[in-house]
Amino acid sequence: MNCVILDGYTLNPGDLDWAPLERFGTLTVYDRTPPELVAERIGEAQVAMTNKTVLDRAVLEACPNLRYISVLATGYNVVDLEAARERGIVVTNIPAYSTHAVAQHVFALLLELTNHVGLHSESVKAGNWARIEDFCYWEKPMMELEGKTFGIVGYGRIGQAVARLALAFGMEVLVSSSHTIEEMPGLHAAALEEVLRRSDILSLHCPLTEERRGFLNRARLAAMKRGVLILNTARGPLIDGSALYEALCSGQVGGAALDVLCEEPPRSGDLLIGAPNCIITPHLAWGPRETRVRLMEIAAHNLECFLAGTPVNVVNP
Repeated sequence: MNCVILDGYTLNPGDLDWAPLERFGTLTVYDRTPPELVAERIGEAQVAMTNKTVLDRAVLEACPNLRYISVLATGYNVVDLEAARERGIVVTNIPAYSTHAVAQHVFALLLELTNHVGLHSESVKAGNWARIEDFCYWEKPMMELEGKTFGIVGYGRIGQAVARLALAFGMEVLVSSSHTIEEMPGLHAAALEEVLRRSDILSLHCPLTEERRGFLNRARLAAMKRGVLILNTARGPLIDGSALYEALCSGQVGGAALDVLCEEPPRSGDLLIGAPNCIITPHLAWGPRETRVRLMEIAAHNLECFLAGTPVNVVNP
């Protein structure tokens, strides 16, 4: 069995061992693959693995031996599922590997917005504390989370993990979801518009669909509480970037913290990179070593099940 990994660097920049996947046969790993080399590098391989490298219809038609595609992520929009199904190619993804890491990053972003830890550390290092007459100071107002309303859009595994953390901070949690929600003290289901209207903090955890693309737009931002904080660790296009930029500049949105943008990397620039009160991290919420080890183990299990004739985590049945 010949397997090609097209963009292995993000999963394993050198701190992991490929052994869990090497045991199945010949493994060829490319750190990155430009679009024009995708078909050539897959070549005669039966298995291709990709994180963000696109496998479209043209690529699949050029690789007649391909029988299995492993998407090394939860989202699988990089593969033409219909074309794969037509050719009998099984496509799998990696669900639920990053739940705890992403929930942790949500609160790292939120606490940076509310406590400005990085700002104050840099201020101290710049000598500002040594120059003042008082024993303490703050560069920007801080916010206490206890008693605030924390809105969640999307209530899968990550949304649920984030809700548990929000409850631990003493916040009221409002959830908008297409699925039935088991309510509990402090956590309630609500329609999307009510969640947006009542939230002091809004965190996005829904999948990117055509219906959800740009759903957080000017009208919805204007209907929210003035000074609301917005967190996005899901997908960049869920938010209308220009509308969020305007809302940050006007103060309608008090702060935003984003791990995702509409274009990644932002080669052509992005308004939000220069927006006031906006924190941006480079899509790294899934990046802790423990999380990536788990991803590789699930990928190996997926491949093992496929080879045994009992595929799991199939996204194109």
